[in-house]
Parts: sequence; C-alpha cells; structure tokens
Amino acid sequence: MSTSLPSHIQTIPGNDLYSRRELLQRTGVGIGGLALAHLLDGNRLQAAQVPHFPPRAKHVIHLFMNGGPSHVDSFDPKPQLEKYAGKRLPIHFRTERKTGVAFPTSFKFKPRGKSGLPVSDLFPHIGGCADDICVIRSMHANVPNHEPSLMLMNCGDDRMPRPSVGSWISYGLGSENANLPTFLVLIPGGVPVRGPDNWRSAFLPASYQGVYVNTRVKQLNSIIPFLRNQSLSLHDQRRQLDFVNKLNRLRQERKQAESGDLDSRIRTFELAYRMQTEAMEAFDIGRETQSIRNMYGHNSYARQLIMARRLIERGVRYVQVYSGNFQPWDQHNNLTKTHKHLARRHDQPIAALLKDLKQRGMLDETLVIWGGEFGRTPTTEGSDGRDHNHWGFSYWMSGGGVKGGMHYGATDDFGWRAVENRVHVHDLHATILHLLGIDHTRLTYRYSGRDFRLTDVSGRVIREICV
Repeated sequence: MSTSLPSHIQTIPGNDLYSRRELLQRTGVGIGGLALAHLLDGNRLQAAQVPHFPPRAKHVIHLFMNGGPSHVDSFDPKPQLEKYAGKRLPIHFRTERKTGVAFPTSFKFKPRGKSGLPVSDLFPHIGGCADDICVIRSMHANVPNHEPSLMLMNCGDDRMPRPSVGSWISYGLGSENANLPTFLVLIPGGVPVRGPDNWRSAFLPASYQGVYVNTRVKQLNSIIPFLRNQSLSLHDQRRQLDFVNKLNRLRQERKQAESGDLDSRIRTFELAYRMQTEAMEAFDIGRETQSIRNMYGHNSYARQLIMARRLIERGVRYVQVYSGNFQPWDQHNNLTKTHKHLARRHDQPIAALLKDLKQRGMLDETLVIWGGEFGRTPTTEGSDGRDHNHWGFSYWMSGGGVKGGMHYGATDDFGWRAVENRVHVHDLHATILHLLGIDHTRLTYRYSGRDFRLTDVSGRVIREICV
C-alpha cells in the first residue's frame, strides 16, 4: 500500500488502497496507539498532507465583503444604465424587495494597468494592481437573502449545516505550522450574520474549525479570547496537559471515546498551549517596519490585512478577513456615500496587501479572493439604494496560479444576470481547491452513511482563468 497518498483519497473498486478509517478498522488498536503518540508529538501535530497534484497556491486570504458590494459600481461597467436612467428597464428579475427604475453608477470606470482592465474610481488603489487580478463578472448564487447566501459562500450549502471552506482546506492539506491554527477568521469585533456558522467544522473534526480573532482588540494578550491562562504558568500548564493526555490515553484504551473526538480534543489542547507564545508574535504588527505600516495605512482594516499577511507568512492555510462585524456593504439606501466611505477604508490596504505579497515573492503561492455573498441590483431601492442581487455579481482573484489583467464571464447589458461563462459558487470553490492541488471530487468525508464534499454533487474548475 502506498503511504504517500493523503488519507482522504477514497478507495476505488478493484484498487487495494484503503482509507484511514478502513485501515484502522482492519489493523486494530495497535495503530490507534501509534496515531495517538504521533498526535502528542507537538512538532508533528496536523502535519501537512500530500495534495492530489502539484499545487499553484499554498495559502488563501479571503477578503470577505459581507453585505454584498455593488458590482455595477466597482468592477462591472454598464453604460446602458445611463441610457435608461430614471426609466424602467426592459428586463426584470425577482428580488427580495421591490425595486424601481434604472440606477446608473455615480462612479467613473476607466482602463487600468497595461491590460486595460476596467475598474471604477471607487477603488483607485486596487485599480493600480489591475494586471495582477482576474475579475469574474459572471458569479451567481441561489437566493437573494443574506443568511443562506453567506452559508453557500462560506460552507457550500445554503440550508444544511456543512463544514466551511477553511475547514475543508485544513482537513485536506493539514498545517505547515504546528504552533498556529490552519484556519483563522479576522473580524473587527462582534460577529457577522449567522455568526460562527460561517467558520464551523460541522461534521469534520472540531480541530478544523476556524479560530475567531477580534482584531479590534489592541492588547495582544486579549486578541484571541481566553487564550492566555491567567492562573497558571506555562510550565504548570505543560504538567497539567501531560496529565490530561495520560487520561486520554487510558480512555482510548478502554474505548470510552470515539477516536476522532479524542484526536480533536488532544489537538485542541496542544495547539492552544503552543499558541500562547507563537500567536502573540504573529499578531504583533508593531514588529513591521514603519514603511510597511504606512503602505497599508493606519485604520483597523489595514491592521487586519497586515495580520493576515503575517499569518500566511507563518504557514497558516486559510485566513478569512471580514469587512465588518455585521453587513457593512448592505446599502439599501444612501449607497453612493456609504460605498465610497467603505471603499476609502478598504482600497489602500487591499492594494498594499497585493503589492506586499508580490515584493516578498509570496503572491505566486497565495491566492487572494475578494467579494461578498452576492451583488446588488442595477435598479433603485428607494432613491439611492440597491437591493440584493444573486442573479449576477463579481468576484476577483489574484495570485496563486490565477491569470492577472483579465475578466471572465459577463452579466447582461444592465448587470442583472450572469449570461456568459456563468460561475456558480460551487465552481468558485472547485477552482480554489484546484489551485491548492486538491481535486474537489476526491476531497470527501464519510458522515451519516454518505461521502460529503464541499461542492456537493456539482462544481466545475474554471480552467480558463488558471495559469
């Protein structure tokens, strides 16, 4: 039996390869004891797995614009809206709320970079990185509501509890740094709609769940809640943890706990202990040079992106950076003013992240993704707002094996619906996994008698945008 293949590659009829579950069932408790000893070795905890094929990317930074930014105001120019300004459009799609007449953008589009990729003046700094980004203009989702759309974008299913993208990637690839989580979520205080459901591990082992980080907290000892033990020294914690591990060994030998539950418990205890030292260093942006901090800017979002880069630099697989703690991009009114304010806060730090990764030689192996759970309508809600639009919206990707300076797919003349090279959320997920060296059809987990995967029973890799 080959030992170079990852444990989650499923067996094929007629093939003599076994899954991890089958192997443990066939070889008895002896191997289980070896696995426990392996897990207790802190230097090898959650060691990196072998991907299905050579990856282009090793890490992902998801810049999540929760609330749904307007594509027709940012990355998808629609001059036809000017022609119909103040008039009813000749087409209409069902939205969550009643909308009115055509609402052309107040922002100006112009070609950016050598590629001439159109970006509006809402994002002038990101426009300066146009040659490094690929805009997918033909995204579409299932429904126009925040809660299910957040779950679809983050977990691959808009109704049932499923593991998040970061959890699947952690499960599939393991960690490059045993002293940090494989999946972190950076939010400036509070939580988004549906809260921790957005980074849950669901039926995957609990050790693959995202770790919430409150980036609004400036004190390093408090940035991850309850991480630092205020009552015991590190030495005493180590003694306590060793004792707990002995109890866990006894419990496993007596078969009083499922192996997966026990493994997750051990991993969590060990990781939390080691994070008390290394995590503090990773989040300390004061270690960055003044020129780097000036390049990113000095607002809270800039802090988040510097942290994201430092985490990726230290081997974290997946970092999701939320734009805010509720739905900051959800402008049902006063869109022009509020989008402009939000863009001013995000534009410089995002462009700085791309440039910083590039100058460090990290952009080629880091996939950066930008977008929300859906877009917004080309028609008005009230006098200066747009309703949710899941029929067609934009995402962009950069680095990690993605072609830059291009757009892919298209919405109709008004930005209502994706009509050319349509990309469903499952296709986006399949492409992310592909760039990480994972075949989305083979990354599965057996639960409740069925082999589940992130992309359910669909998903197509967008090979046209891959290098």
